[in-house]
Amino acid sequence: KFAMVAPDVQIDDGKGTILISSEEGETEANNHRKLSDFAIRNGTRLQADDFLQDYTLLINVLHSEDLEKDVEFEVVGDAPERIGPKPSEPPSRNISNGSDDGAQPSTSTGK
Repeated sequence: KFAMVAPDVQIDDGKGTILISSEEGETEANNHRKLSDFAIRNGTRLQADDFLQDYTLLINVLHSEDLEKDVEFEVVGDAPERIGPKPSEPPSRNISNGSDDGAQPSTSTGK
């Protein structure tokens, strides 16, 4: 739903409880647990970070009894469009003394 590639999700409570980790196997034991097992209730805030896309999302959990049949959750608000990993940065170029001619400083000791 949130177009994340490798998210890390933690409870935004200052304790740093990680629910989902982008590191393989790190939070696998959480996969079959319910949100209530982590004391996540109406009003709890989660922080999801996707470092591959330089993208952070704050999620407010709100309880609702008004969902349609067989619907477990609903995203309300502005969900991002599908975006891929950010393009790689162009190689940095070192320019010294305002010149970009590739010349390197002299290493001779000059006698």
